[in-house]
Amino acid sequence: MFEFKDENNLTVKLAFHRQAFSESAKHVLVFCRFSDQWLLTHHPIRGLEFPGGKVEAGESLEEAAVREVYEETGAILTKIDFIGEYYVDRPEKPFVKAIFFAEAGNIERKEHYLETNGPVLFKENLLEKRKGKEFSFLMKDEVVERTLSFLQQHHWI
Repeated sequence: MFEFKDENNLTVKLAFHRQAFSESAKHVLVFCRFSDQWLLTHHPIRGLEFPGGKVEAGESLEEAAVREVYEETGAILTKIDFIGEYYVDRPEKPFVKAIFFAEAGNIERKEHYLETNGPVLFKENLLEKRKGKEFSFLMKDEVVERTLSFLQQHHWI
């Protein structure tokens, strides 16, 4: 397990296995690929980031991940794998987020992408480029860095 401070000086714990924490994951984050490119979404306030969001009532983590990717990018996933989860120790309400790695087979053009501006394909090395001003603060923390490294080490990317 890895432990570090995020941009807001909150303690974050990251584990690459299921049920690492006493609290269940209620959010998802999806590291997604499409045609050898990263599939990101453009949040109008935060910038470029991986799709993700809250798990709705009655949904599994996998179902939430599939839905969030589709809502935010229009992508239809052909493969999805659980990678790990992380805990953020927010004083007012700590939370756990499940991390998935997915591959999209198709991206449908949609009229609305809910709270985002839709899909953005990114071919460059995210480990190097994710600190640019066009990226969300979420892309700049150790969760993304360590997950990308994990995916490389296990030959998923």
